[in-house]
Amino acid sequence: MIRTTVLDTNIVLDLFIFSDEAARPLREQLEQGALRWIATERMRGELERVLAYPHIVSRMAFYGKTAQDVLAAFDRHAQIAQTPGKARFICKDADDQMFIDLAVQHQCLLLSKDKAVLTMKKRLASLDVEVMRALT
Repeated sequence: MIRTTVLDTNIVLDLFIFSDEAARPLREQLEQGALRWIATERMRGELERVLAYPHIVSRMAFYGKTAQDVLAAFDRHAQIAQTPGKARFICKDADDQMFIDLAVQHQCLLLSKDKAVLTMKKRLASLDVEVMRALT
C-alpha cells in the first residue's frame, strides 16, 4: 500500500540537504515508490525562499548541495496537488497552516518537526491525519 504524505519544509531540508539519519526511512520509501508525497506550488515556493537564507546557503555548501539540487529533488519526488481549503483546526504558526490544510484534505500522514504542528496531533487525528516527526 502506498502511503500519502505531506512533508513540511524542515523535513524536506533534512531529507535533501542534511541527510539526517531520522530521514533515512523516508528517503528509502520515496525512492522505492512506497510513499506518495503531495505538496502544493506554495510549498515549493516556501522551500525556494528558505533555500536562499544565508544559514541554509552555508549548510548546502558544506554538504556540497545547491538550491537547484534540492528543488530538482522536490520536483522529482513531490506530486503537486491543488491548494486545499482551510482546515477546521488553525495552527498557531500561520506558516505551517498550508501543510495542515493539505494533510486534512487528503486525510494523510503529516511529517513535521514543528512544535506548533506537533501540539495539534490529537486534534488532527480526529480528522484522520496522523502527525509524526519521522517515519519509523
